[in-house]
Amino acid sequence: MSSKAVLITGAAKRLGAEIARALAADGWDVCIHYNGSAEEAKKLCKEIDSISIRANLTDKKALASLINDAATALGKPITALINNASTFEPDHAASMSHELYDHHMDINLRAAVFLSQSFADHCQKNGQKGNIINLIDQRVLKPNPSYFSYSLSKAALLSATKTMAQSFAPNIRINGIGPGPTIKNTGQTDAMFENESRHTLLEQNSSPEDIIGGIHYLLSAQSVTGQMIAIDSGQHLNWQTEDIVKSSHPDALPPNSKAK
Repeated sequence: MSSKAVLITGAAKRLGAEIARALAADGWDVCIHYNGSAEEAKKLCKEIDSISIRANLTDKKALASLINDAATALGKPITALINNASTFEPDHAASMSHELYDHHMDINLRAAVFLSQSFADHCQKNGQKGNIINLIDQRVLKPNPSYFSYSLSKAALLSATKTMAQSFAPNIRINGIGPGPTIKNTGQTDAMFENESRHTLLEQNSSPEDIIGGIHYLLSAQSVTGQMIAIDSGQHLNWQTEDIVKSSHPDALPPNSKAK
């Protein structure tokens, strides 16, 4: 029987489901967390022979018991936590609402932080080491005014990742991954997603397989904590914006430079 047991939040579909499939194939016992995606969770559990737990991450009582509930359902201690659940809706600093701001902070930040706290306590009680991986976003390294509440919650999660690494050491390692364009979001058309991917430095999307590769690395890298790996095809490093290209002397630019 494997000693590796992982809880993945928001794992019934999209990237979370891909992570669940990959870790199950790698010998992990997987607990799939979901809230509104019951049918998808049921189907995935059957596919990868895992278990699932429903919890509303905005419910403080459900949040407080989720780690122990997952351990009970799996019949063994949880040894890794992947905070993948996220909400992503557009707003701006000039027009944000209290409701949308709170919703982003509840799901993207508070849930990840308090689940991490519960997981650290769980590991201490079971006398074990543990591993936490937070799915953040490359845009925390390259801010822009779109998706203000979402971006703010993810920037705070990056800060929390670093400071929790300090607090939970030496028995808990906690790191993050900052994806770029990986799977088309609900507000994008196929053309919009392809355009965003094409305008990264590597002119491609950051595939789910690459994100999973980063997760495998962080689960195994025993000397790494408090870090975020940007797996984004260089999106956060894109410098070829119109203001730079048009204001630079032509001889100072690489031959292939063009406004992106």
